[in-house]
Amino acid sequence: MTILAYGASAADQPLSRMSITRRAPGPHDVQIQIVYCGICHSDLHQVRSEWAGTLYPCVPGHEIVGRIAAVGDHVGNHKVGDLVGVGCIVDSCQHCAECDEGLENYCDGMICTYNAPTADVPGHTLGGYSQQIVVHERYVLKITHPEEQLAAVAPLLCAGITTWSPLRHWGAGPGKKVGIVGIGGLGHMGVKLAHAMGAHVVAFTTSDSKRADAHALGADEVVISRNPDEMAAHAKSFDFILNTVAAPHDLDAFLSLLKRDGTMALVGAPATPHPSPNVFSLILRRRSLAGSMIGGIPETQEMLDFCAEHGITSDIEMIRADEIEAAYARMLKGDVKYRFVMDIATMAA
Repeated sequence: MTILAYGASAADQPLSRMSITRRAPGPHDVQIQIVYCGICHSDLHQVRSEWAGTLYPCVPGHEIVGRIAAVGDHVGNHKVGDLVGVGCIVDSCQHCAECDEGLENYCDGMICTYNAPTADVPGHTLGGYSQQIVVHERYVLKITHPEEQLAAVAPLLCAGITTWSPLRHWGAGPGKKVGIVGIGGLGHMGVKLAHAMGAHVVAFTTSDSKRADAHALGADEVVISRNPDEMAAHAKSFDFILNTVAAPHDLDAFLSLLKRDGTMALVGAPATPHPSPNVFSLILRRRSLAGSMIGGIPETQEMLDFCAEHGITSDIEMIRADEIEAAYARMLKGDVKYRFVMDIATMAA
């Protein structure tokens, strides 16, 4: 099937409308009519070849929500008309230890929603900046939010699960002091989720103008990370810090805020490395510096269900498909509260 998409033919070319081909649904496939697709900073990194190995044409997009248009003969958990989502994963080996444990995001054979090898034309996956997508049923998520919230649900498929997974893994909840570094697409979800999980939430930002916004998102306290006195007031007090910043910065400033046995997890993916932390920041109090990458399919469903139950969505700004380059330019400046979402219907206009 030939459909419309927005993508780029080279790193130095703007994204524009193009035609792509999707396979017919197989026995275990779900065909989804995409309604909205969130815009992630990873999309920009990949399509501009800021991350190595970009394959062209590149059609980004891994925060996909829509309605099922068709299902394969052996699909059991989804039906035509259901509201569903697809995140960063569209396939994996399905038989390794990671897949068996529902941690497909750590499978060596994980197939990303775009720029990963596939038998489909053109030989690599093409993402959600498109009218339709066909995905194996295992990687399709059920959406139970009200339909009028569908656009604001889209970023949960990446920004939501990227923050939920480490918060859950490191036990954010009542009695825990949790820091969220950065109040952007990832960070604003981290604040919302940690607050709903019952933790005492401290938001870190470089901008005093974001204090009120961070409190409104659910932060109990807000720290201006450029202010040494504000930082020092929280020394050795955090159980867990989730660092969402996608630019190289001094990690030691935040590691010093952890208690003994505290952990800081990195989820922001900068184009160039962070300065190496001072080893004494870690060894003197048995602190840990960790990383986390999106989440498996079961925990992504868990996150969506939690968000539906607690009325949590992303704060978004809707764009037309032909506004994607302007959205990228604004995203680079941090000029969005807090996630752009593409209205796929505008692709055909």
